[in-house]
Amino acid sequence: MSLLDSLYQELILEHYKRPRNCHVLEHATVQQEGINPTCGDELELYLVIEGDIITDIAFTGEGCAISQAATSMMTEAVKGRTISDAKTRAQEFRAMIHGDTPADALGDLKVLAGIAKLPARVKCATLAWVTLEQALNDQNTAL
Repeated sequence: MSLLDSLYQELILEHYKRPRNCHVLEHATVQQEGINPTCGDELELYLVIEGDIITDIAFTGEGCAISQAATSMMTEAVKGRTISDAKTRAQEFRAMIHGDTPADALGDLKVLAGIAKLPARVKCATLAWVTLEQALNDQNTAL
């Protein structure tokens, strides 16, 4: 294993063991459930959207290290961003996980690019992003 691979693995484990934004947001304006029936990963995503900005985001749930770390990293990546920007990030992330796009534009999220080589884990890594897109699409149709 290269030094870079080792650092990437450490970052994923860090997010799994100490997930960021892992709590219930009592004042959420949008809430969305996400389930990966293939392996049992589940999450509840909470967002506070003010105007067009995701001002706060959190999650609760259970699942494998990949799904939990990816969710933690996703919350950090979209907090403070516009809805449009968050949707773009979600599309870029899913493209990266499917091996279609270089990961450089995604910052720390690029540590998950290797998942593209593990097809059985792709749904684990994308669960948070798919759930985010559902939440944002549902929120937009409610406006």
